[in-house]
Amino acid sequence: MSRIIAIVGAESTGKTTLAGELAAALRSEGHTVAVVSEYLREFCDTQGRTPQVHEQAHIAGEQTRRIAEASQAHDIVVADTTALMIAVYSDKVFGDLSLYTQAETIQRGYALTLLTALDLPWRADGLQRDGPQVREPVTALVRASLARAAVSYSVIGGSGPARLESALAVVRHSPKSDAGPRWQWACDHCGDVNCERHLLARG
Repeated sequence: MSRIIAIVGAESTGKTTLAGELAAALRSEGHTVAVVSEYLREFCDTQGRTPQVHEQAHIAGEQTRRIAEASQAHDIVVADTTALMIAVYSDKVFGDLSLYTQAETIQRGYALTLLTALDLPWRADGLQRDGPQVREPVTALVRASLARAAVSYSVIGGSGPARLESALAVVRHSPKSDAGPRWQWACDHCGDVNCERHLLARG
């Protein structure tokens, strides 16, 4: 069975870069690894706009479908975002809570969840980004959703090679299957974004 590593986090926190670097590092260890990119980006590029509320469920479903498809042919799948992030943005942008239940159920099935920290500078990137002011509230919604779903996760911080090493440390210390407890930060279920910031500052 393929091991799915799900990367979630607010905009401009390095999810795409981390997904590519993590996959390359794991391939160098002899694994067959697929990266599933963010379907929302593809949607925005194709449509020339951000999605409307009634399109969110399709985007979440397509992200999930692509992750499942990749898992059929690879040892490891690194997912650059999941349906949970679509649910969070549906909540934040549209006040729509309807996508959480399914997204949280799906997230529980992934072997490992990595939450990217807010310690990178915000950068503009086309239609998808709303501004640095949304990162803390989005992170709070992500943490709340993961806690509600009882999904263990690890916060990935640091810049440059340190960020990749942080992720690799989690991957290497976690079980090879979904059975048993997962390695995690001591305060994984804290909903205070500022707590995360202080933790990283001490590192």
